[in-house]
Amino acid sequence: MNSVELLKALVAFDTTSRESNLQLIEFVRDYLASFDVPCVLIYNDERSKANLFATIGPVDQPGIVLSGHTDVVPVDGQPWTLPPFELTERDGKVFGRGTADMKGYIACVLALVPLLVKTPLRMPVHIALSYDEEVGCLGVRSLLKVLQQRPIKPLLCIIGEPTELKPVLGHKGKLAMRCDVQGHPCHSAYAPLGVNAIEYAAELIGELGRLGQQLKAPEHHDARFDPPYSTVQTGVISGGKALNIVPADCRFDFEIRALPSQDPALVAEALKAYAEREVLPRMRAVSAQSDIRFSALSAYPGLATDAQSQAAELISAFCGSTDFGTVAFGTEGGLFDAVGIPTVVCGPGSMDQGHKPDEFVSLDQLQACDQMLQRMLAFISD
Repeated sequence: MNSVELLKALVAFDTTSRESNLQLIEFVRDYLASFDVPCVLIYNDERSKANLFATIGPVDQPGIVLSGHTDVVPVDGQPWTLPPFELTERDGKVFGRGTADMKGYIACVLALVPLLVKTPLRMPVHIALSYDEEVGCLGVRSLLKVLQQRPIKPLLCIIGEPTELKPVLGHKGKLAMRCDVQGHPCHSAYAPLGVNAIEYAAELIGELGRLGQQLKAPEHHDARFDPPYSTVQTGVISGGKALNIVPADCRFDFEIRALPSQDPALVAEALKAYAEREVLPRMRAVSAQSDIRFSALSAYPGLATDAQSQAAELISAFCGSTDFGTVAFGTEGGLFDAVGIPTVVCGPGSMDQGHKPDEFVSLDQLQACDQMLQRMLAFISD
């Protein structure tokens, strides 16, 4: 099967993050088994999802990890004109959910397997597929625990997120948080006797905005990124029952997308300190039961691979470019890097098409990815 045929099979599995990915994982397991390639499945606690890890080549040498996530974002409410879970070819493009982000890359990796198994290799290729990347890079963490136990660390990990096959060495990290504000209800005619959770939440959101403005200062910039500074935003808020009731509860979710050199937790800690110092005492002066609670929703580290590193040298040879860049979106790359596996991001397609209706990847990009992986194969062959 070539990469397009494999992509057709992969797209047909609805692996939206809220669904199981086991049918896709079992398809890949069986495909690898047809070439006598064993693999390990690492399940979640409910055994409803799994990571897959397979090795082709000598296990006593450092090798190259080809890594991709199997989950995709929802299609709900999007104006698709083509069936999202059925591959459609048109005008040199193939359409379907996940074609760009990032089943196209996985298909190219799987298409290389027949060549990998019949070629004498001086170092191994590891295939790593994860679940729940789109909801916080959750699944790959258990996979990385397994890799950490191995005595030989891989030489390089290539995360195949869509970069139009341009070598990417960096992206921002992310911390997503939830804030629950508990006030005290009363009739709105007696508003001063209550603790308005929405108004105090708004005060905290305003402070978040001020913290975000501080991050824009030129001394915090890194020109490799767009925007060149860490950002803060509130994305979800809910609270209140009726206009004539002082709201007892309000909840909002916010995120910090931080440059690799900056710790997003510092922003969260600054907001917590402001809440405890400036906001909570005024709330509790009216009602002692008032409270402000913070909880983490998800987090992943940034990535900043050195342009002079062996990892950068290798990916430039494979993709034929030294035009190293960064991306605005996050990946699992920072997590691989954090356990000592040098990591780059390079894959077919563009994130301009990812997460959108009628998502697509061009056939030219798939062919170019096949060629990149074949150059990698030439490098690791005896």
